[in-house]
Amino acid sequence: MTVKPKKILIVGAGIGGLTTALACLHHGFEVQVLEQAPALENMGAGIQIPPNASKILAALGLEQEIAAHAFRPQALQTRMGQSGRQVFSIALDAKTLNHWGAAYYHIHRADYVAVLSTALQVRANNALLLNAAFSHYQQTADGVVAHMADGRQFHGDILIGADGLRSSVRQQILGPEQPRFTGNMAWRAVVPLAALECPPPTSACVWMGPGRHAVTYHLGDGLVNFIGVVERQDFLQEDWHTTGARQQAAADFADWHPMITGLIDKAEALHCWGLYDRQTLSTWVDGRVGLLGDAAHPMLPFMAQGAAMAVEDGWALARCLASYASDTPRAALNIADALGDYQRHRLPRTQAAQNASRRNAKTFHRSTVVSQLANYGPMWLGGKWAPNLVRQRLDWLYCHDETAVTVG
Repeated sequence: MTVKPKKILIVGAGIGGLTTALACLHHGFEVQVLEQAPALENMGAGIQIPPNASKILAALGLEQEIAAHAFRPQALQTRMGQSGRQVFSIALDAKTLNHWGAAYYHIHRADYVAVLSTALQVRANNALLLNAAFSHYQQTADGVVAHMADGRQFHGDILIGADGLRSSVRQQILGPEQPRFTGNMAWRAVVPLAALECPPPTSACVWMGPGRHAVTYHLGDGLVNFIGVVERQDFLQEDWHTTGARQQAAADFADWHPMITGLIDKAEALHCWGLYDRQTLSTWVDGRVGLLGDAAHPMLPFMAQGAAMAVEDGWALARCLASYASDTPRAALNIADALGDYQRHRLPRTQAAQNASRRNAKTFHRSTVVSQLANYGPMWLGGKWAPNLVRQRLDWLYCHDETAVTVG
């Protein structure tokens, strides 16, 4: 493994895979993205782009395109689900965003992917290959070969698995594993704002309640995003394309605020899926092969950081590889060392985000009056009398600038 890496193979063309490709191009590498789908479909729902991810998109020259399709929320809020009473609100004004160092956006996932894929096509026209279902990889003395299900082979210096929760690359590295059902299922819908008699606030808003919570936020093009998470123990498949019954969603949030029940009533389709968790991986690296995003550190969607951490991963990986490939003393490292640097750098931060997401699952679902007062009372007091302290609890996430970090 003494030859400097030139070509990076990336399995998966989601947000993490596409960002990684753009970051690797930015750092001087050739890339090939292998995506099993026949097209990058116009599917999905809303997604949040917090400041830690916005900084990387800006470094890649994409913020203007993102902003053109996105909505800028006015605050981060928590409310009680039934009464709608506000617990706290963090204004996303110029002072806050300057403190965090970048903008905060809401965007439809399809628009996000379109911005990334269009940029990749402009910067490297043949880099994205569709209808390329990954089968397995094979490492050689001087490279790695990606074998497709139809027998095609692609050669590179490094292979990165950005193929999500059910990663085939991860399975080859670590073997089969069984995810853990968390006892939660999620509803999601995108609803036209014009259809709502009682629209939710123009904030990223978490609505908390016994055994369930909801998240609402506005998107570009006059849309509103809804996520509803409910505790239930029966098995649900881990596939967010499954359509659920409106009657069940309405029953799950029957006594909630009209802003929530109105979203459920006006949604054209309500999708549902089970939320699964996975143990922290023992390694993300196998020689010339590495993992990122949900393939490396799948996390529950209770911090709006899953995609953001994948975006950070992409930049960090490209920077570690570029450091190895440069003319600095670090160029004496081999490829496995460079990927090991990437894992050691990213593991503590992604674990912290995973753990925070797991904690929020409990915080949002307090069932008794005593537990609600014990948890939400201090939040309310902090929001009323010490809003800067409430905001500072998010600084470790949002102030972070992966583009300014030096590894090694």
